[in-house]
Amino acid sequence: MKILLINHYAGSNIHGMEYRPYYLAKEWVKSGHEVTIVAASHSHIRTVQPDVKESIQEEVLDGIKYIWIKTPVYGGNGVKRIINMMIFVKELLRLGNELARTIQPDAVIASSTYPLDIYPAKKIAKKAGAKLVFEVHDLWPLSPMELGNMSPYHPFIMVMQKGENDAYRLADEVVSLLPKADQHMVEHGMKPEKFHYLPNGMDLEQWEESSEVIPVEHQRVIEQLKNEGKFLVGYAGTHGIANALEYVIEAALQLKDEPVSFVLVGKGPEREELVKKAKEKGAENIYFLPVINKKAIPDFLSRMDALYIGWRRSSLYRFGVSPNKLLDYLMAAKPIIHGIEAGNDLVAEANAGISIPPEDPVRIAEAVRKMQALPLGERSRMGENGRNFVKNTHDYKIIAKKFSDIMKEEN
Repeated sequence: MKILLINHYAGSNIHGMEYRPYYLAKEWVKSGHEVTIVAASHSHIRTVQPDVKESIQEEVLDGIKYIWIKTPVYGGNGVKRIINMMIFVKELLRLGNELARTIQPDAVIASSTYPLDIYPAKKIAKKAGAKLVFEVHDLWPLSPMELGNMSPYHPFIMVMQKGENDAYRLADEVVSLLPKADQHMVEHGMKPEKFHYLPNGMDLEQWEESSEVIPVEHQRVIEQLKNEGKFLVGYAGTHGIANALEYVIEAALQLKDEPVSFVLVGKGPEREELVKKAKEKGAENIYFLPVINKKAIPDFLSRMDALYIGWRRSSLYRFGVSPNKLLDYLMAAKPIIHGIEAGNDLVAEANAGISIPPEDPVRIAEAVRKMQALPLGERSRMGENGRNFVKNTHDYKIIAKKFSDIMKEEN
């Protein structure tokens, strides 16, 4: 099967996020499929941008053909990002017939977070006689409306809303990373039988091969805390508004006279403010360590006694969440404290820890005490439950196979 995947933000093992298109494509290539990914030359979520000098440039990575469309550089969520989107979509529309002729895809996937790539994807699919799949990462334009308080009558939102409605109507199949999104999609014109839930996944081979050790300065802090008999609660990831880490500081204050320490690694827009707040409040049992290489994450997590991850309380989460970071936690085989209120809860599903309401430092502190009091064997059992859950349900080999089966289904 020849697969054309359109994802504005697609990355790779070299470029960084977004990883999902790369991991799916890699598994499809292993299964004998020909895969082409079309992406923009600039994305705000990539660690490394491709070196694109021409308006259209091709590159082959791990058997996957990438077609980079040159788009302008931007930062943040302003007008320049919108211009970047529009140029990408416009170029795809212009190249549609050529892509259909040269690639001759059997399946075309529109998967760019925002829904406007459905139009060039439909053009290519129709020309090639291919199946059209709309893959939904986040619900747009609902996300900027609920998270950014944008009016449904804002011109940008109205354009995106038309794109979303058309996507559900035009697509042969709809793949969602959010398990409870089907009702929203049906309300916007999707036939229920089109819906398929395929969560984010994990490249298990890459995880097992991630053998990089954390930096010496991190080792020294962790070893000192262990020598002092501290129960270590770890967090590895972005320090941003969505991560609600200010509640961890409040929880640490409640536990300051107990043998418990929180160890956080990562970076993000809120990190400096969090460090300042912890210092001002005298939370001496919370440690903010510098960001580490992705390959060292397994080593860091393995040194913790328990792990913490929490979310904001948001109505948008009623459709579910599919966070990559949580899969890392589960694969680490460590018990997890999960602050969440959503349409799904992977920690509870896996029986891999303790789930609590979000934004509640009292409940965080209580969960830490409860976890600390559990026998080591019970905490180990929770950890193994989490690892087995990922292996059985979130391995990219499994997800890629399910996805390819969807693409092969008769309309």
